[in-house]
Amino acid sequence: MRLILIRHGQTGANVDLLLDTAVPGTGLTDLGRRQAAALPAALADEDIGAVYASTLTRTQDTAAPLAAARVLGVRVRDGIRELAAGDLEMLPGYLGDGERYMRTVVAWMSGDTALRMPGGETGDEALARYDAVVAEAAASGAGTVAMVSHGAAIRLWATVRADNLDVTFGASHRLENTGIVLLEGAPGTGFKALSWQGEAPGPHGEGGPMGRPLRAGGGF
Repeated sequence: MRLILIRHGQTGANVDLLLDTAVPGTGLTDLGRRQAAALPAALADEDIGAVYASTLTRTQDTAAPLAAARVLGVRVRDGIRELAAGDLEMLPGYLGDGERYMRTVVAWMSGDTALRMPGGETGDEALARYDAVVAEAAASGAGTVAMVSHGAAIRLWATVRADNLDVTFGASHRLENTGIVLLEGAPGTGFKALSWQGEAPGPHGEGGPMGRPLRAGGGF
């Protein structure tokens, strides 16, 4: 199947660079709503047969215009929600203790998936819940599936599950709001990343912008 992973539109917490991972989460800004409205045109060439979103409000609001354009319902699943920040919830993600969030995610990308986010989940738990939704989508019979999810969750899952990505790439390539990662493959046989925000990804961190500083709307 073709799997289109889409980060949600901009939220107020994105603007303030806060680790907002708990349900229901903050809503979309005016810019975020415009970004969501632009998705049907951006994906016009894709034959999307199913649209999924997480249990956080921002992903459902981002998915709604795309689902409406395809006359589809939005399938809400908890498994593709953001990586839980635990004790780091609503801390600035680029300062002090908040920096532990991405350090933990990068450790998971490197294979240390038994490590637990402070007060939160392990990498194994996060990957398992995401895997379950991808497996459900694969079994649905839809040839192309769009999932509106979250920046860190998409980066982790794609880095670990795509054969042509590695930790250097995943750690250095942030996703902008409504940034898209396109993959092809199937659970059990593996996935290949075809594009990352419009650029062909390469191994060992090649392809696309590297090491951008965090800024308003930038993806953790």
